Amino acid sequence: MKFLLAKKVNMTQVFDEKGMTYPVTVLLATPNTVIALKDVTRDGYKAVQVGFGEKREKNITKPRLGQMGGAKHSHLREYRTDDADLALKVGDALDLTQFKEGDTVSVMAISKGKGFQGVVKRHKFKGGRRSHGQKHSEREPGSIGGGGRAGGRVAKGMRMAGRMGGDRVTVSNLKVIKVLPETGEIMIHGAVPGRRGTVVEIKSK
Repeated sequence: MKFLLAKKVNMTQVFDEKGMTYPVTVLLATPNTVIALKDVTRDGYKAVQVGFGEKREKNITKPRLGQMGGAKHSHLREYRTDDADLALKVGDALDLTQFKEGDTVSVMAISKGKGFQGVVKRHKFKGGRRSHGQKHSEREPGSIGGGGRAGGRVAKGMRMAGRMGGDRVTVSNLKVIKVLPETGEIMIHGAVPGRRGTVVEIKSK
């Protein structure tokens, strides 16, 4: 399994040799460092812990600093692996060379936070009618219960207004369009969750 942590930069478009244009998301991937290896006999499962990014030492707790062996990474992630991946050693660097153009990958990131939103934006409700004396019901949710429905109470899972965004989102089956190891950039076809600067996980089998 291939895995890497990167940072979202922006979106742009690239052209292939036939003149076709592709919208791409540019991710900046500085080398990830292998922090620890999990073993079945000791931990009960196999996994690789990797660190990404930089952080000032005064902003890192001592237990986390000890866990990272003195490295000053701002982000840690753990990936379940098979026997082949455990050929890695603590301190090894993971970079973009493991990916190539045409690879299919999955990306995971925290989506943009949109604050408290109503049902029209949050759940794509169409709102109320604009006629027959209804004056202020354009974006209202409508009935949420009562009568004989669910015993007169509001049923669990009812779609209502609330906080929107800030969720961990996975987008699968995205194609790698370009890999630029000299600049540390990888271009992935389509949109990737999150704002500029969001840490993105890239995974491929």
